[in-house]
Amino acid sequence: MAFSISAVSHSLPSSTRISLSSTVSFSSSSPPLVALSSPHSLSSLRTISSSSSLLPSFVQRKHSIHGKKSRVKCAASDVAELKSAKEDIKVLLRTKFCHPIFVRLGWHDAGTYNKKIEEWPQRGGANGSLRFEAELKHAANAGLISALKLIQPIKDKYSNISYADLFQLASATAIEEAGGPEIPMKYGRVDVSSPDQCPEEGRLPDAGPPSPADHLREVFYRMGLDDKEIVALSGAHTLGRSRPERSGFGKPETKYTKTGPGEPGGQSWTVKWLKFDNSYFKDIKEKRDEDLLVLPTDAALFEDPSFKNYAEKYAEDPAAFFKDYAEAHAKLSNLGAKFDPPEGIIIDNDPTQGSPEKFVAANYSTGKKELSDSMKKKIRAEYEAIGGSPDKPLPTNYFLNIIIAIGVLALLSTFFGNNNSSDF
Repeated sequence: MAFSISAVSHSLPSSTRISLSSTVSFSSSSPPLVALSSPHSLSSLRTISSSSSLLPSFVQRKHSIHGKKSRVKCAASDVAELKSAKEDIKVLLRTKFCHPIFVRLGWHDAGTYNKKIEEWPQRGGANGSLRFEAELKHAANAGLISALKLIQPIKDKYSNISYADLFQLASATAIEEAGGPEIPMKYGRVDVSSPDQCPEEGRLPDAGPPSPADHLREVFYRMGLDDKEIVALSGAHTLGRSRPERSGFGKPETKYTKTGPGEPGGQSWTVKWLKFDNSYFKDIKEKRDEDLLVLPTDAALFEDPSFKNYAEKYAEDPAAFFKDYAEAHAKLSNLGAKFDPPEGIIIDNDPTQGSPEKFVAANYSTGKKELSDSMKKKIRAEYEAIGGSPDKPLPTNYFLNIIIAIGVLALLSTFFGNNNSSDF
């Protein structure tokens, strides 16, 4: 059985009305349809089916202006909106703890790039194609529909930002907000306009291939990345968890993930899985905890001689890891992108902007630490030594006496100091 859906805009004056028509046919067994439209449409997100168990599809509508059909022009993102969107993303990160899935969203949109293909968008890369069902259904993208649902309200609010830019903005901001390095990003990525422009499945890395090191090189060399960049980017696994229902890897729950934050469950690579640091490399090297995840591609970093050089370095030198990671992340975020303007847009180097205190998500991944019993005893002993007790406060003039004594000593010092200086 087939259904036909059409939408026409009635929100504009008749003299300038833009007719939005989209006719989509699908069977009753098809996934629900979600239409992502332009700023001119009645709604930027329309759900045709209310079933939450099926994967929505994202459809770019065709526009007809005065009877002449044309594609929506994708231009550079607006600078002011990019800056505002970044602040909204920070709020979202602090309330939803979605750092890991936002990093993955940006990576998977960019990671389809093939350096051997020159034409855009056939070459893949950071072009916003991940918003379409055709690409979301790829096995490697399981669960990323959750990231799109989180980011869509920000896209609705800032319509002059491309999806390609928004995905990369969310990814870089998540790294920085988790305590990681500042990523030298640029923006202005142009979006693809239809699901026909999505790359074929199979361009993203697999977690458990027969030959992990060879597989990593095959995938990342195709993107134009080298061994150092492969290892540095792997370090982002310091964030997040693997859920067996999505990837087929990991435990349903561990002592580090059973209480959240966010939705409990899964198996993390590190103890503090919302803190960006070099723990990933140290934990793999030490193999100290069976509750921490080590995939075949993770273990390969300390088994392959070339990879091991960098993995050992990053385990010992967090500053070197941060530097190399920031450069590799920025490079990945630009792969395959078509920029408008060609030189891109920079939003993070405004000298008039101050440096606000950085929010570190890791502060929310562990409970409040209590003082040890020995430390409590030491503090009590010091308190009692100066006249205090659990049921008796210090005398009210105690600190006044200290101040007077310090003042007297200062006067004596000044007196003798003046006498000494007069001898010369």
